[in-house]
Amino acid sequence: MTYVIALPCVDVKDRACVDECPVDCIYEGNRMLYIQPDECVDCGACEPVCPVEAIFYEDDTPDQWAEYYDANVDFFDDLGAPGGAAKMGVIDKDHPIVEALPLQPNPLA
Repeated sequence: MTYVIALPCVDVKDRACVDECPVDCIYEGNRMLYIQPDECVDCGACEPVCPVEAIFYEDDTPDQWAEYYDANVDFFDDLGAPGGAAKMGVIDKDHPIVEALPLQPNPLA
């Protein structure tokens, strides 16, 4: 099991979760953040600090955002498990689900 970042993160990327993650497994794409499932230790530290409630335990992801589990997993198909997001910076891509979305309003702006 792992945690999943879903639609509310798109075009927000607050990064509070990144600061809280003890294993540095939250990577930044162009439009949203992604959790590397093989690096995540399921501690849950990221979930309560997300200001837009975009992070869910895999089994608790709302049905309307279930496809974001695959988006988080598939994002790493060509990256593998890099072993830490801090050294990667922004990764110049997003999952096709995210790329296809229109610009999302930022509720924190």
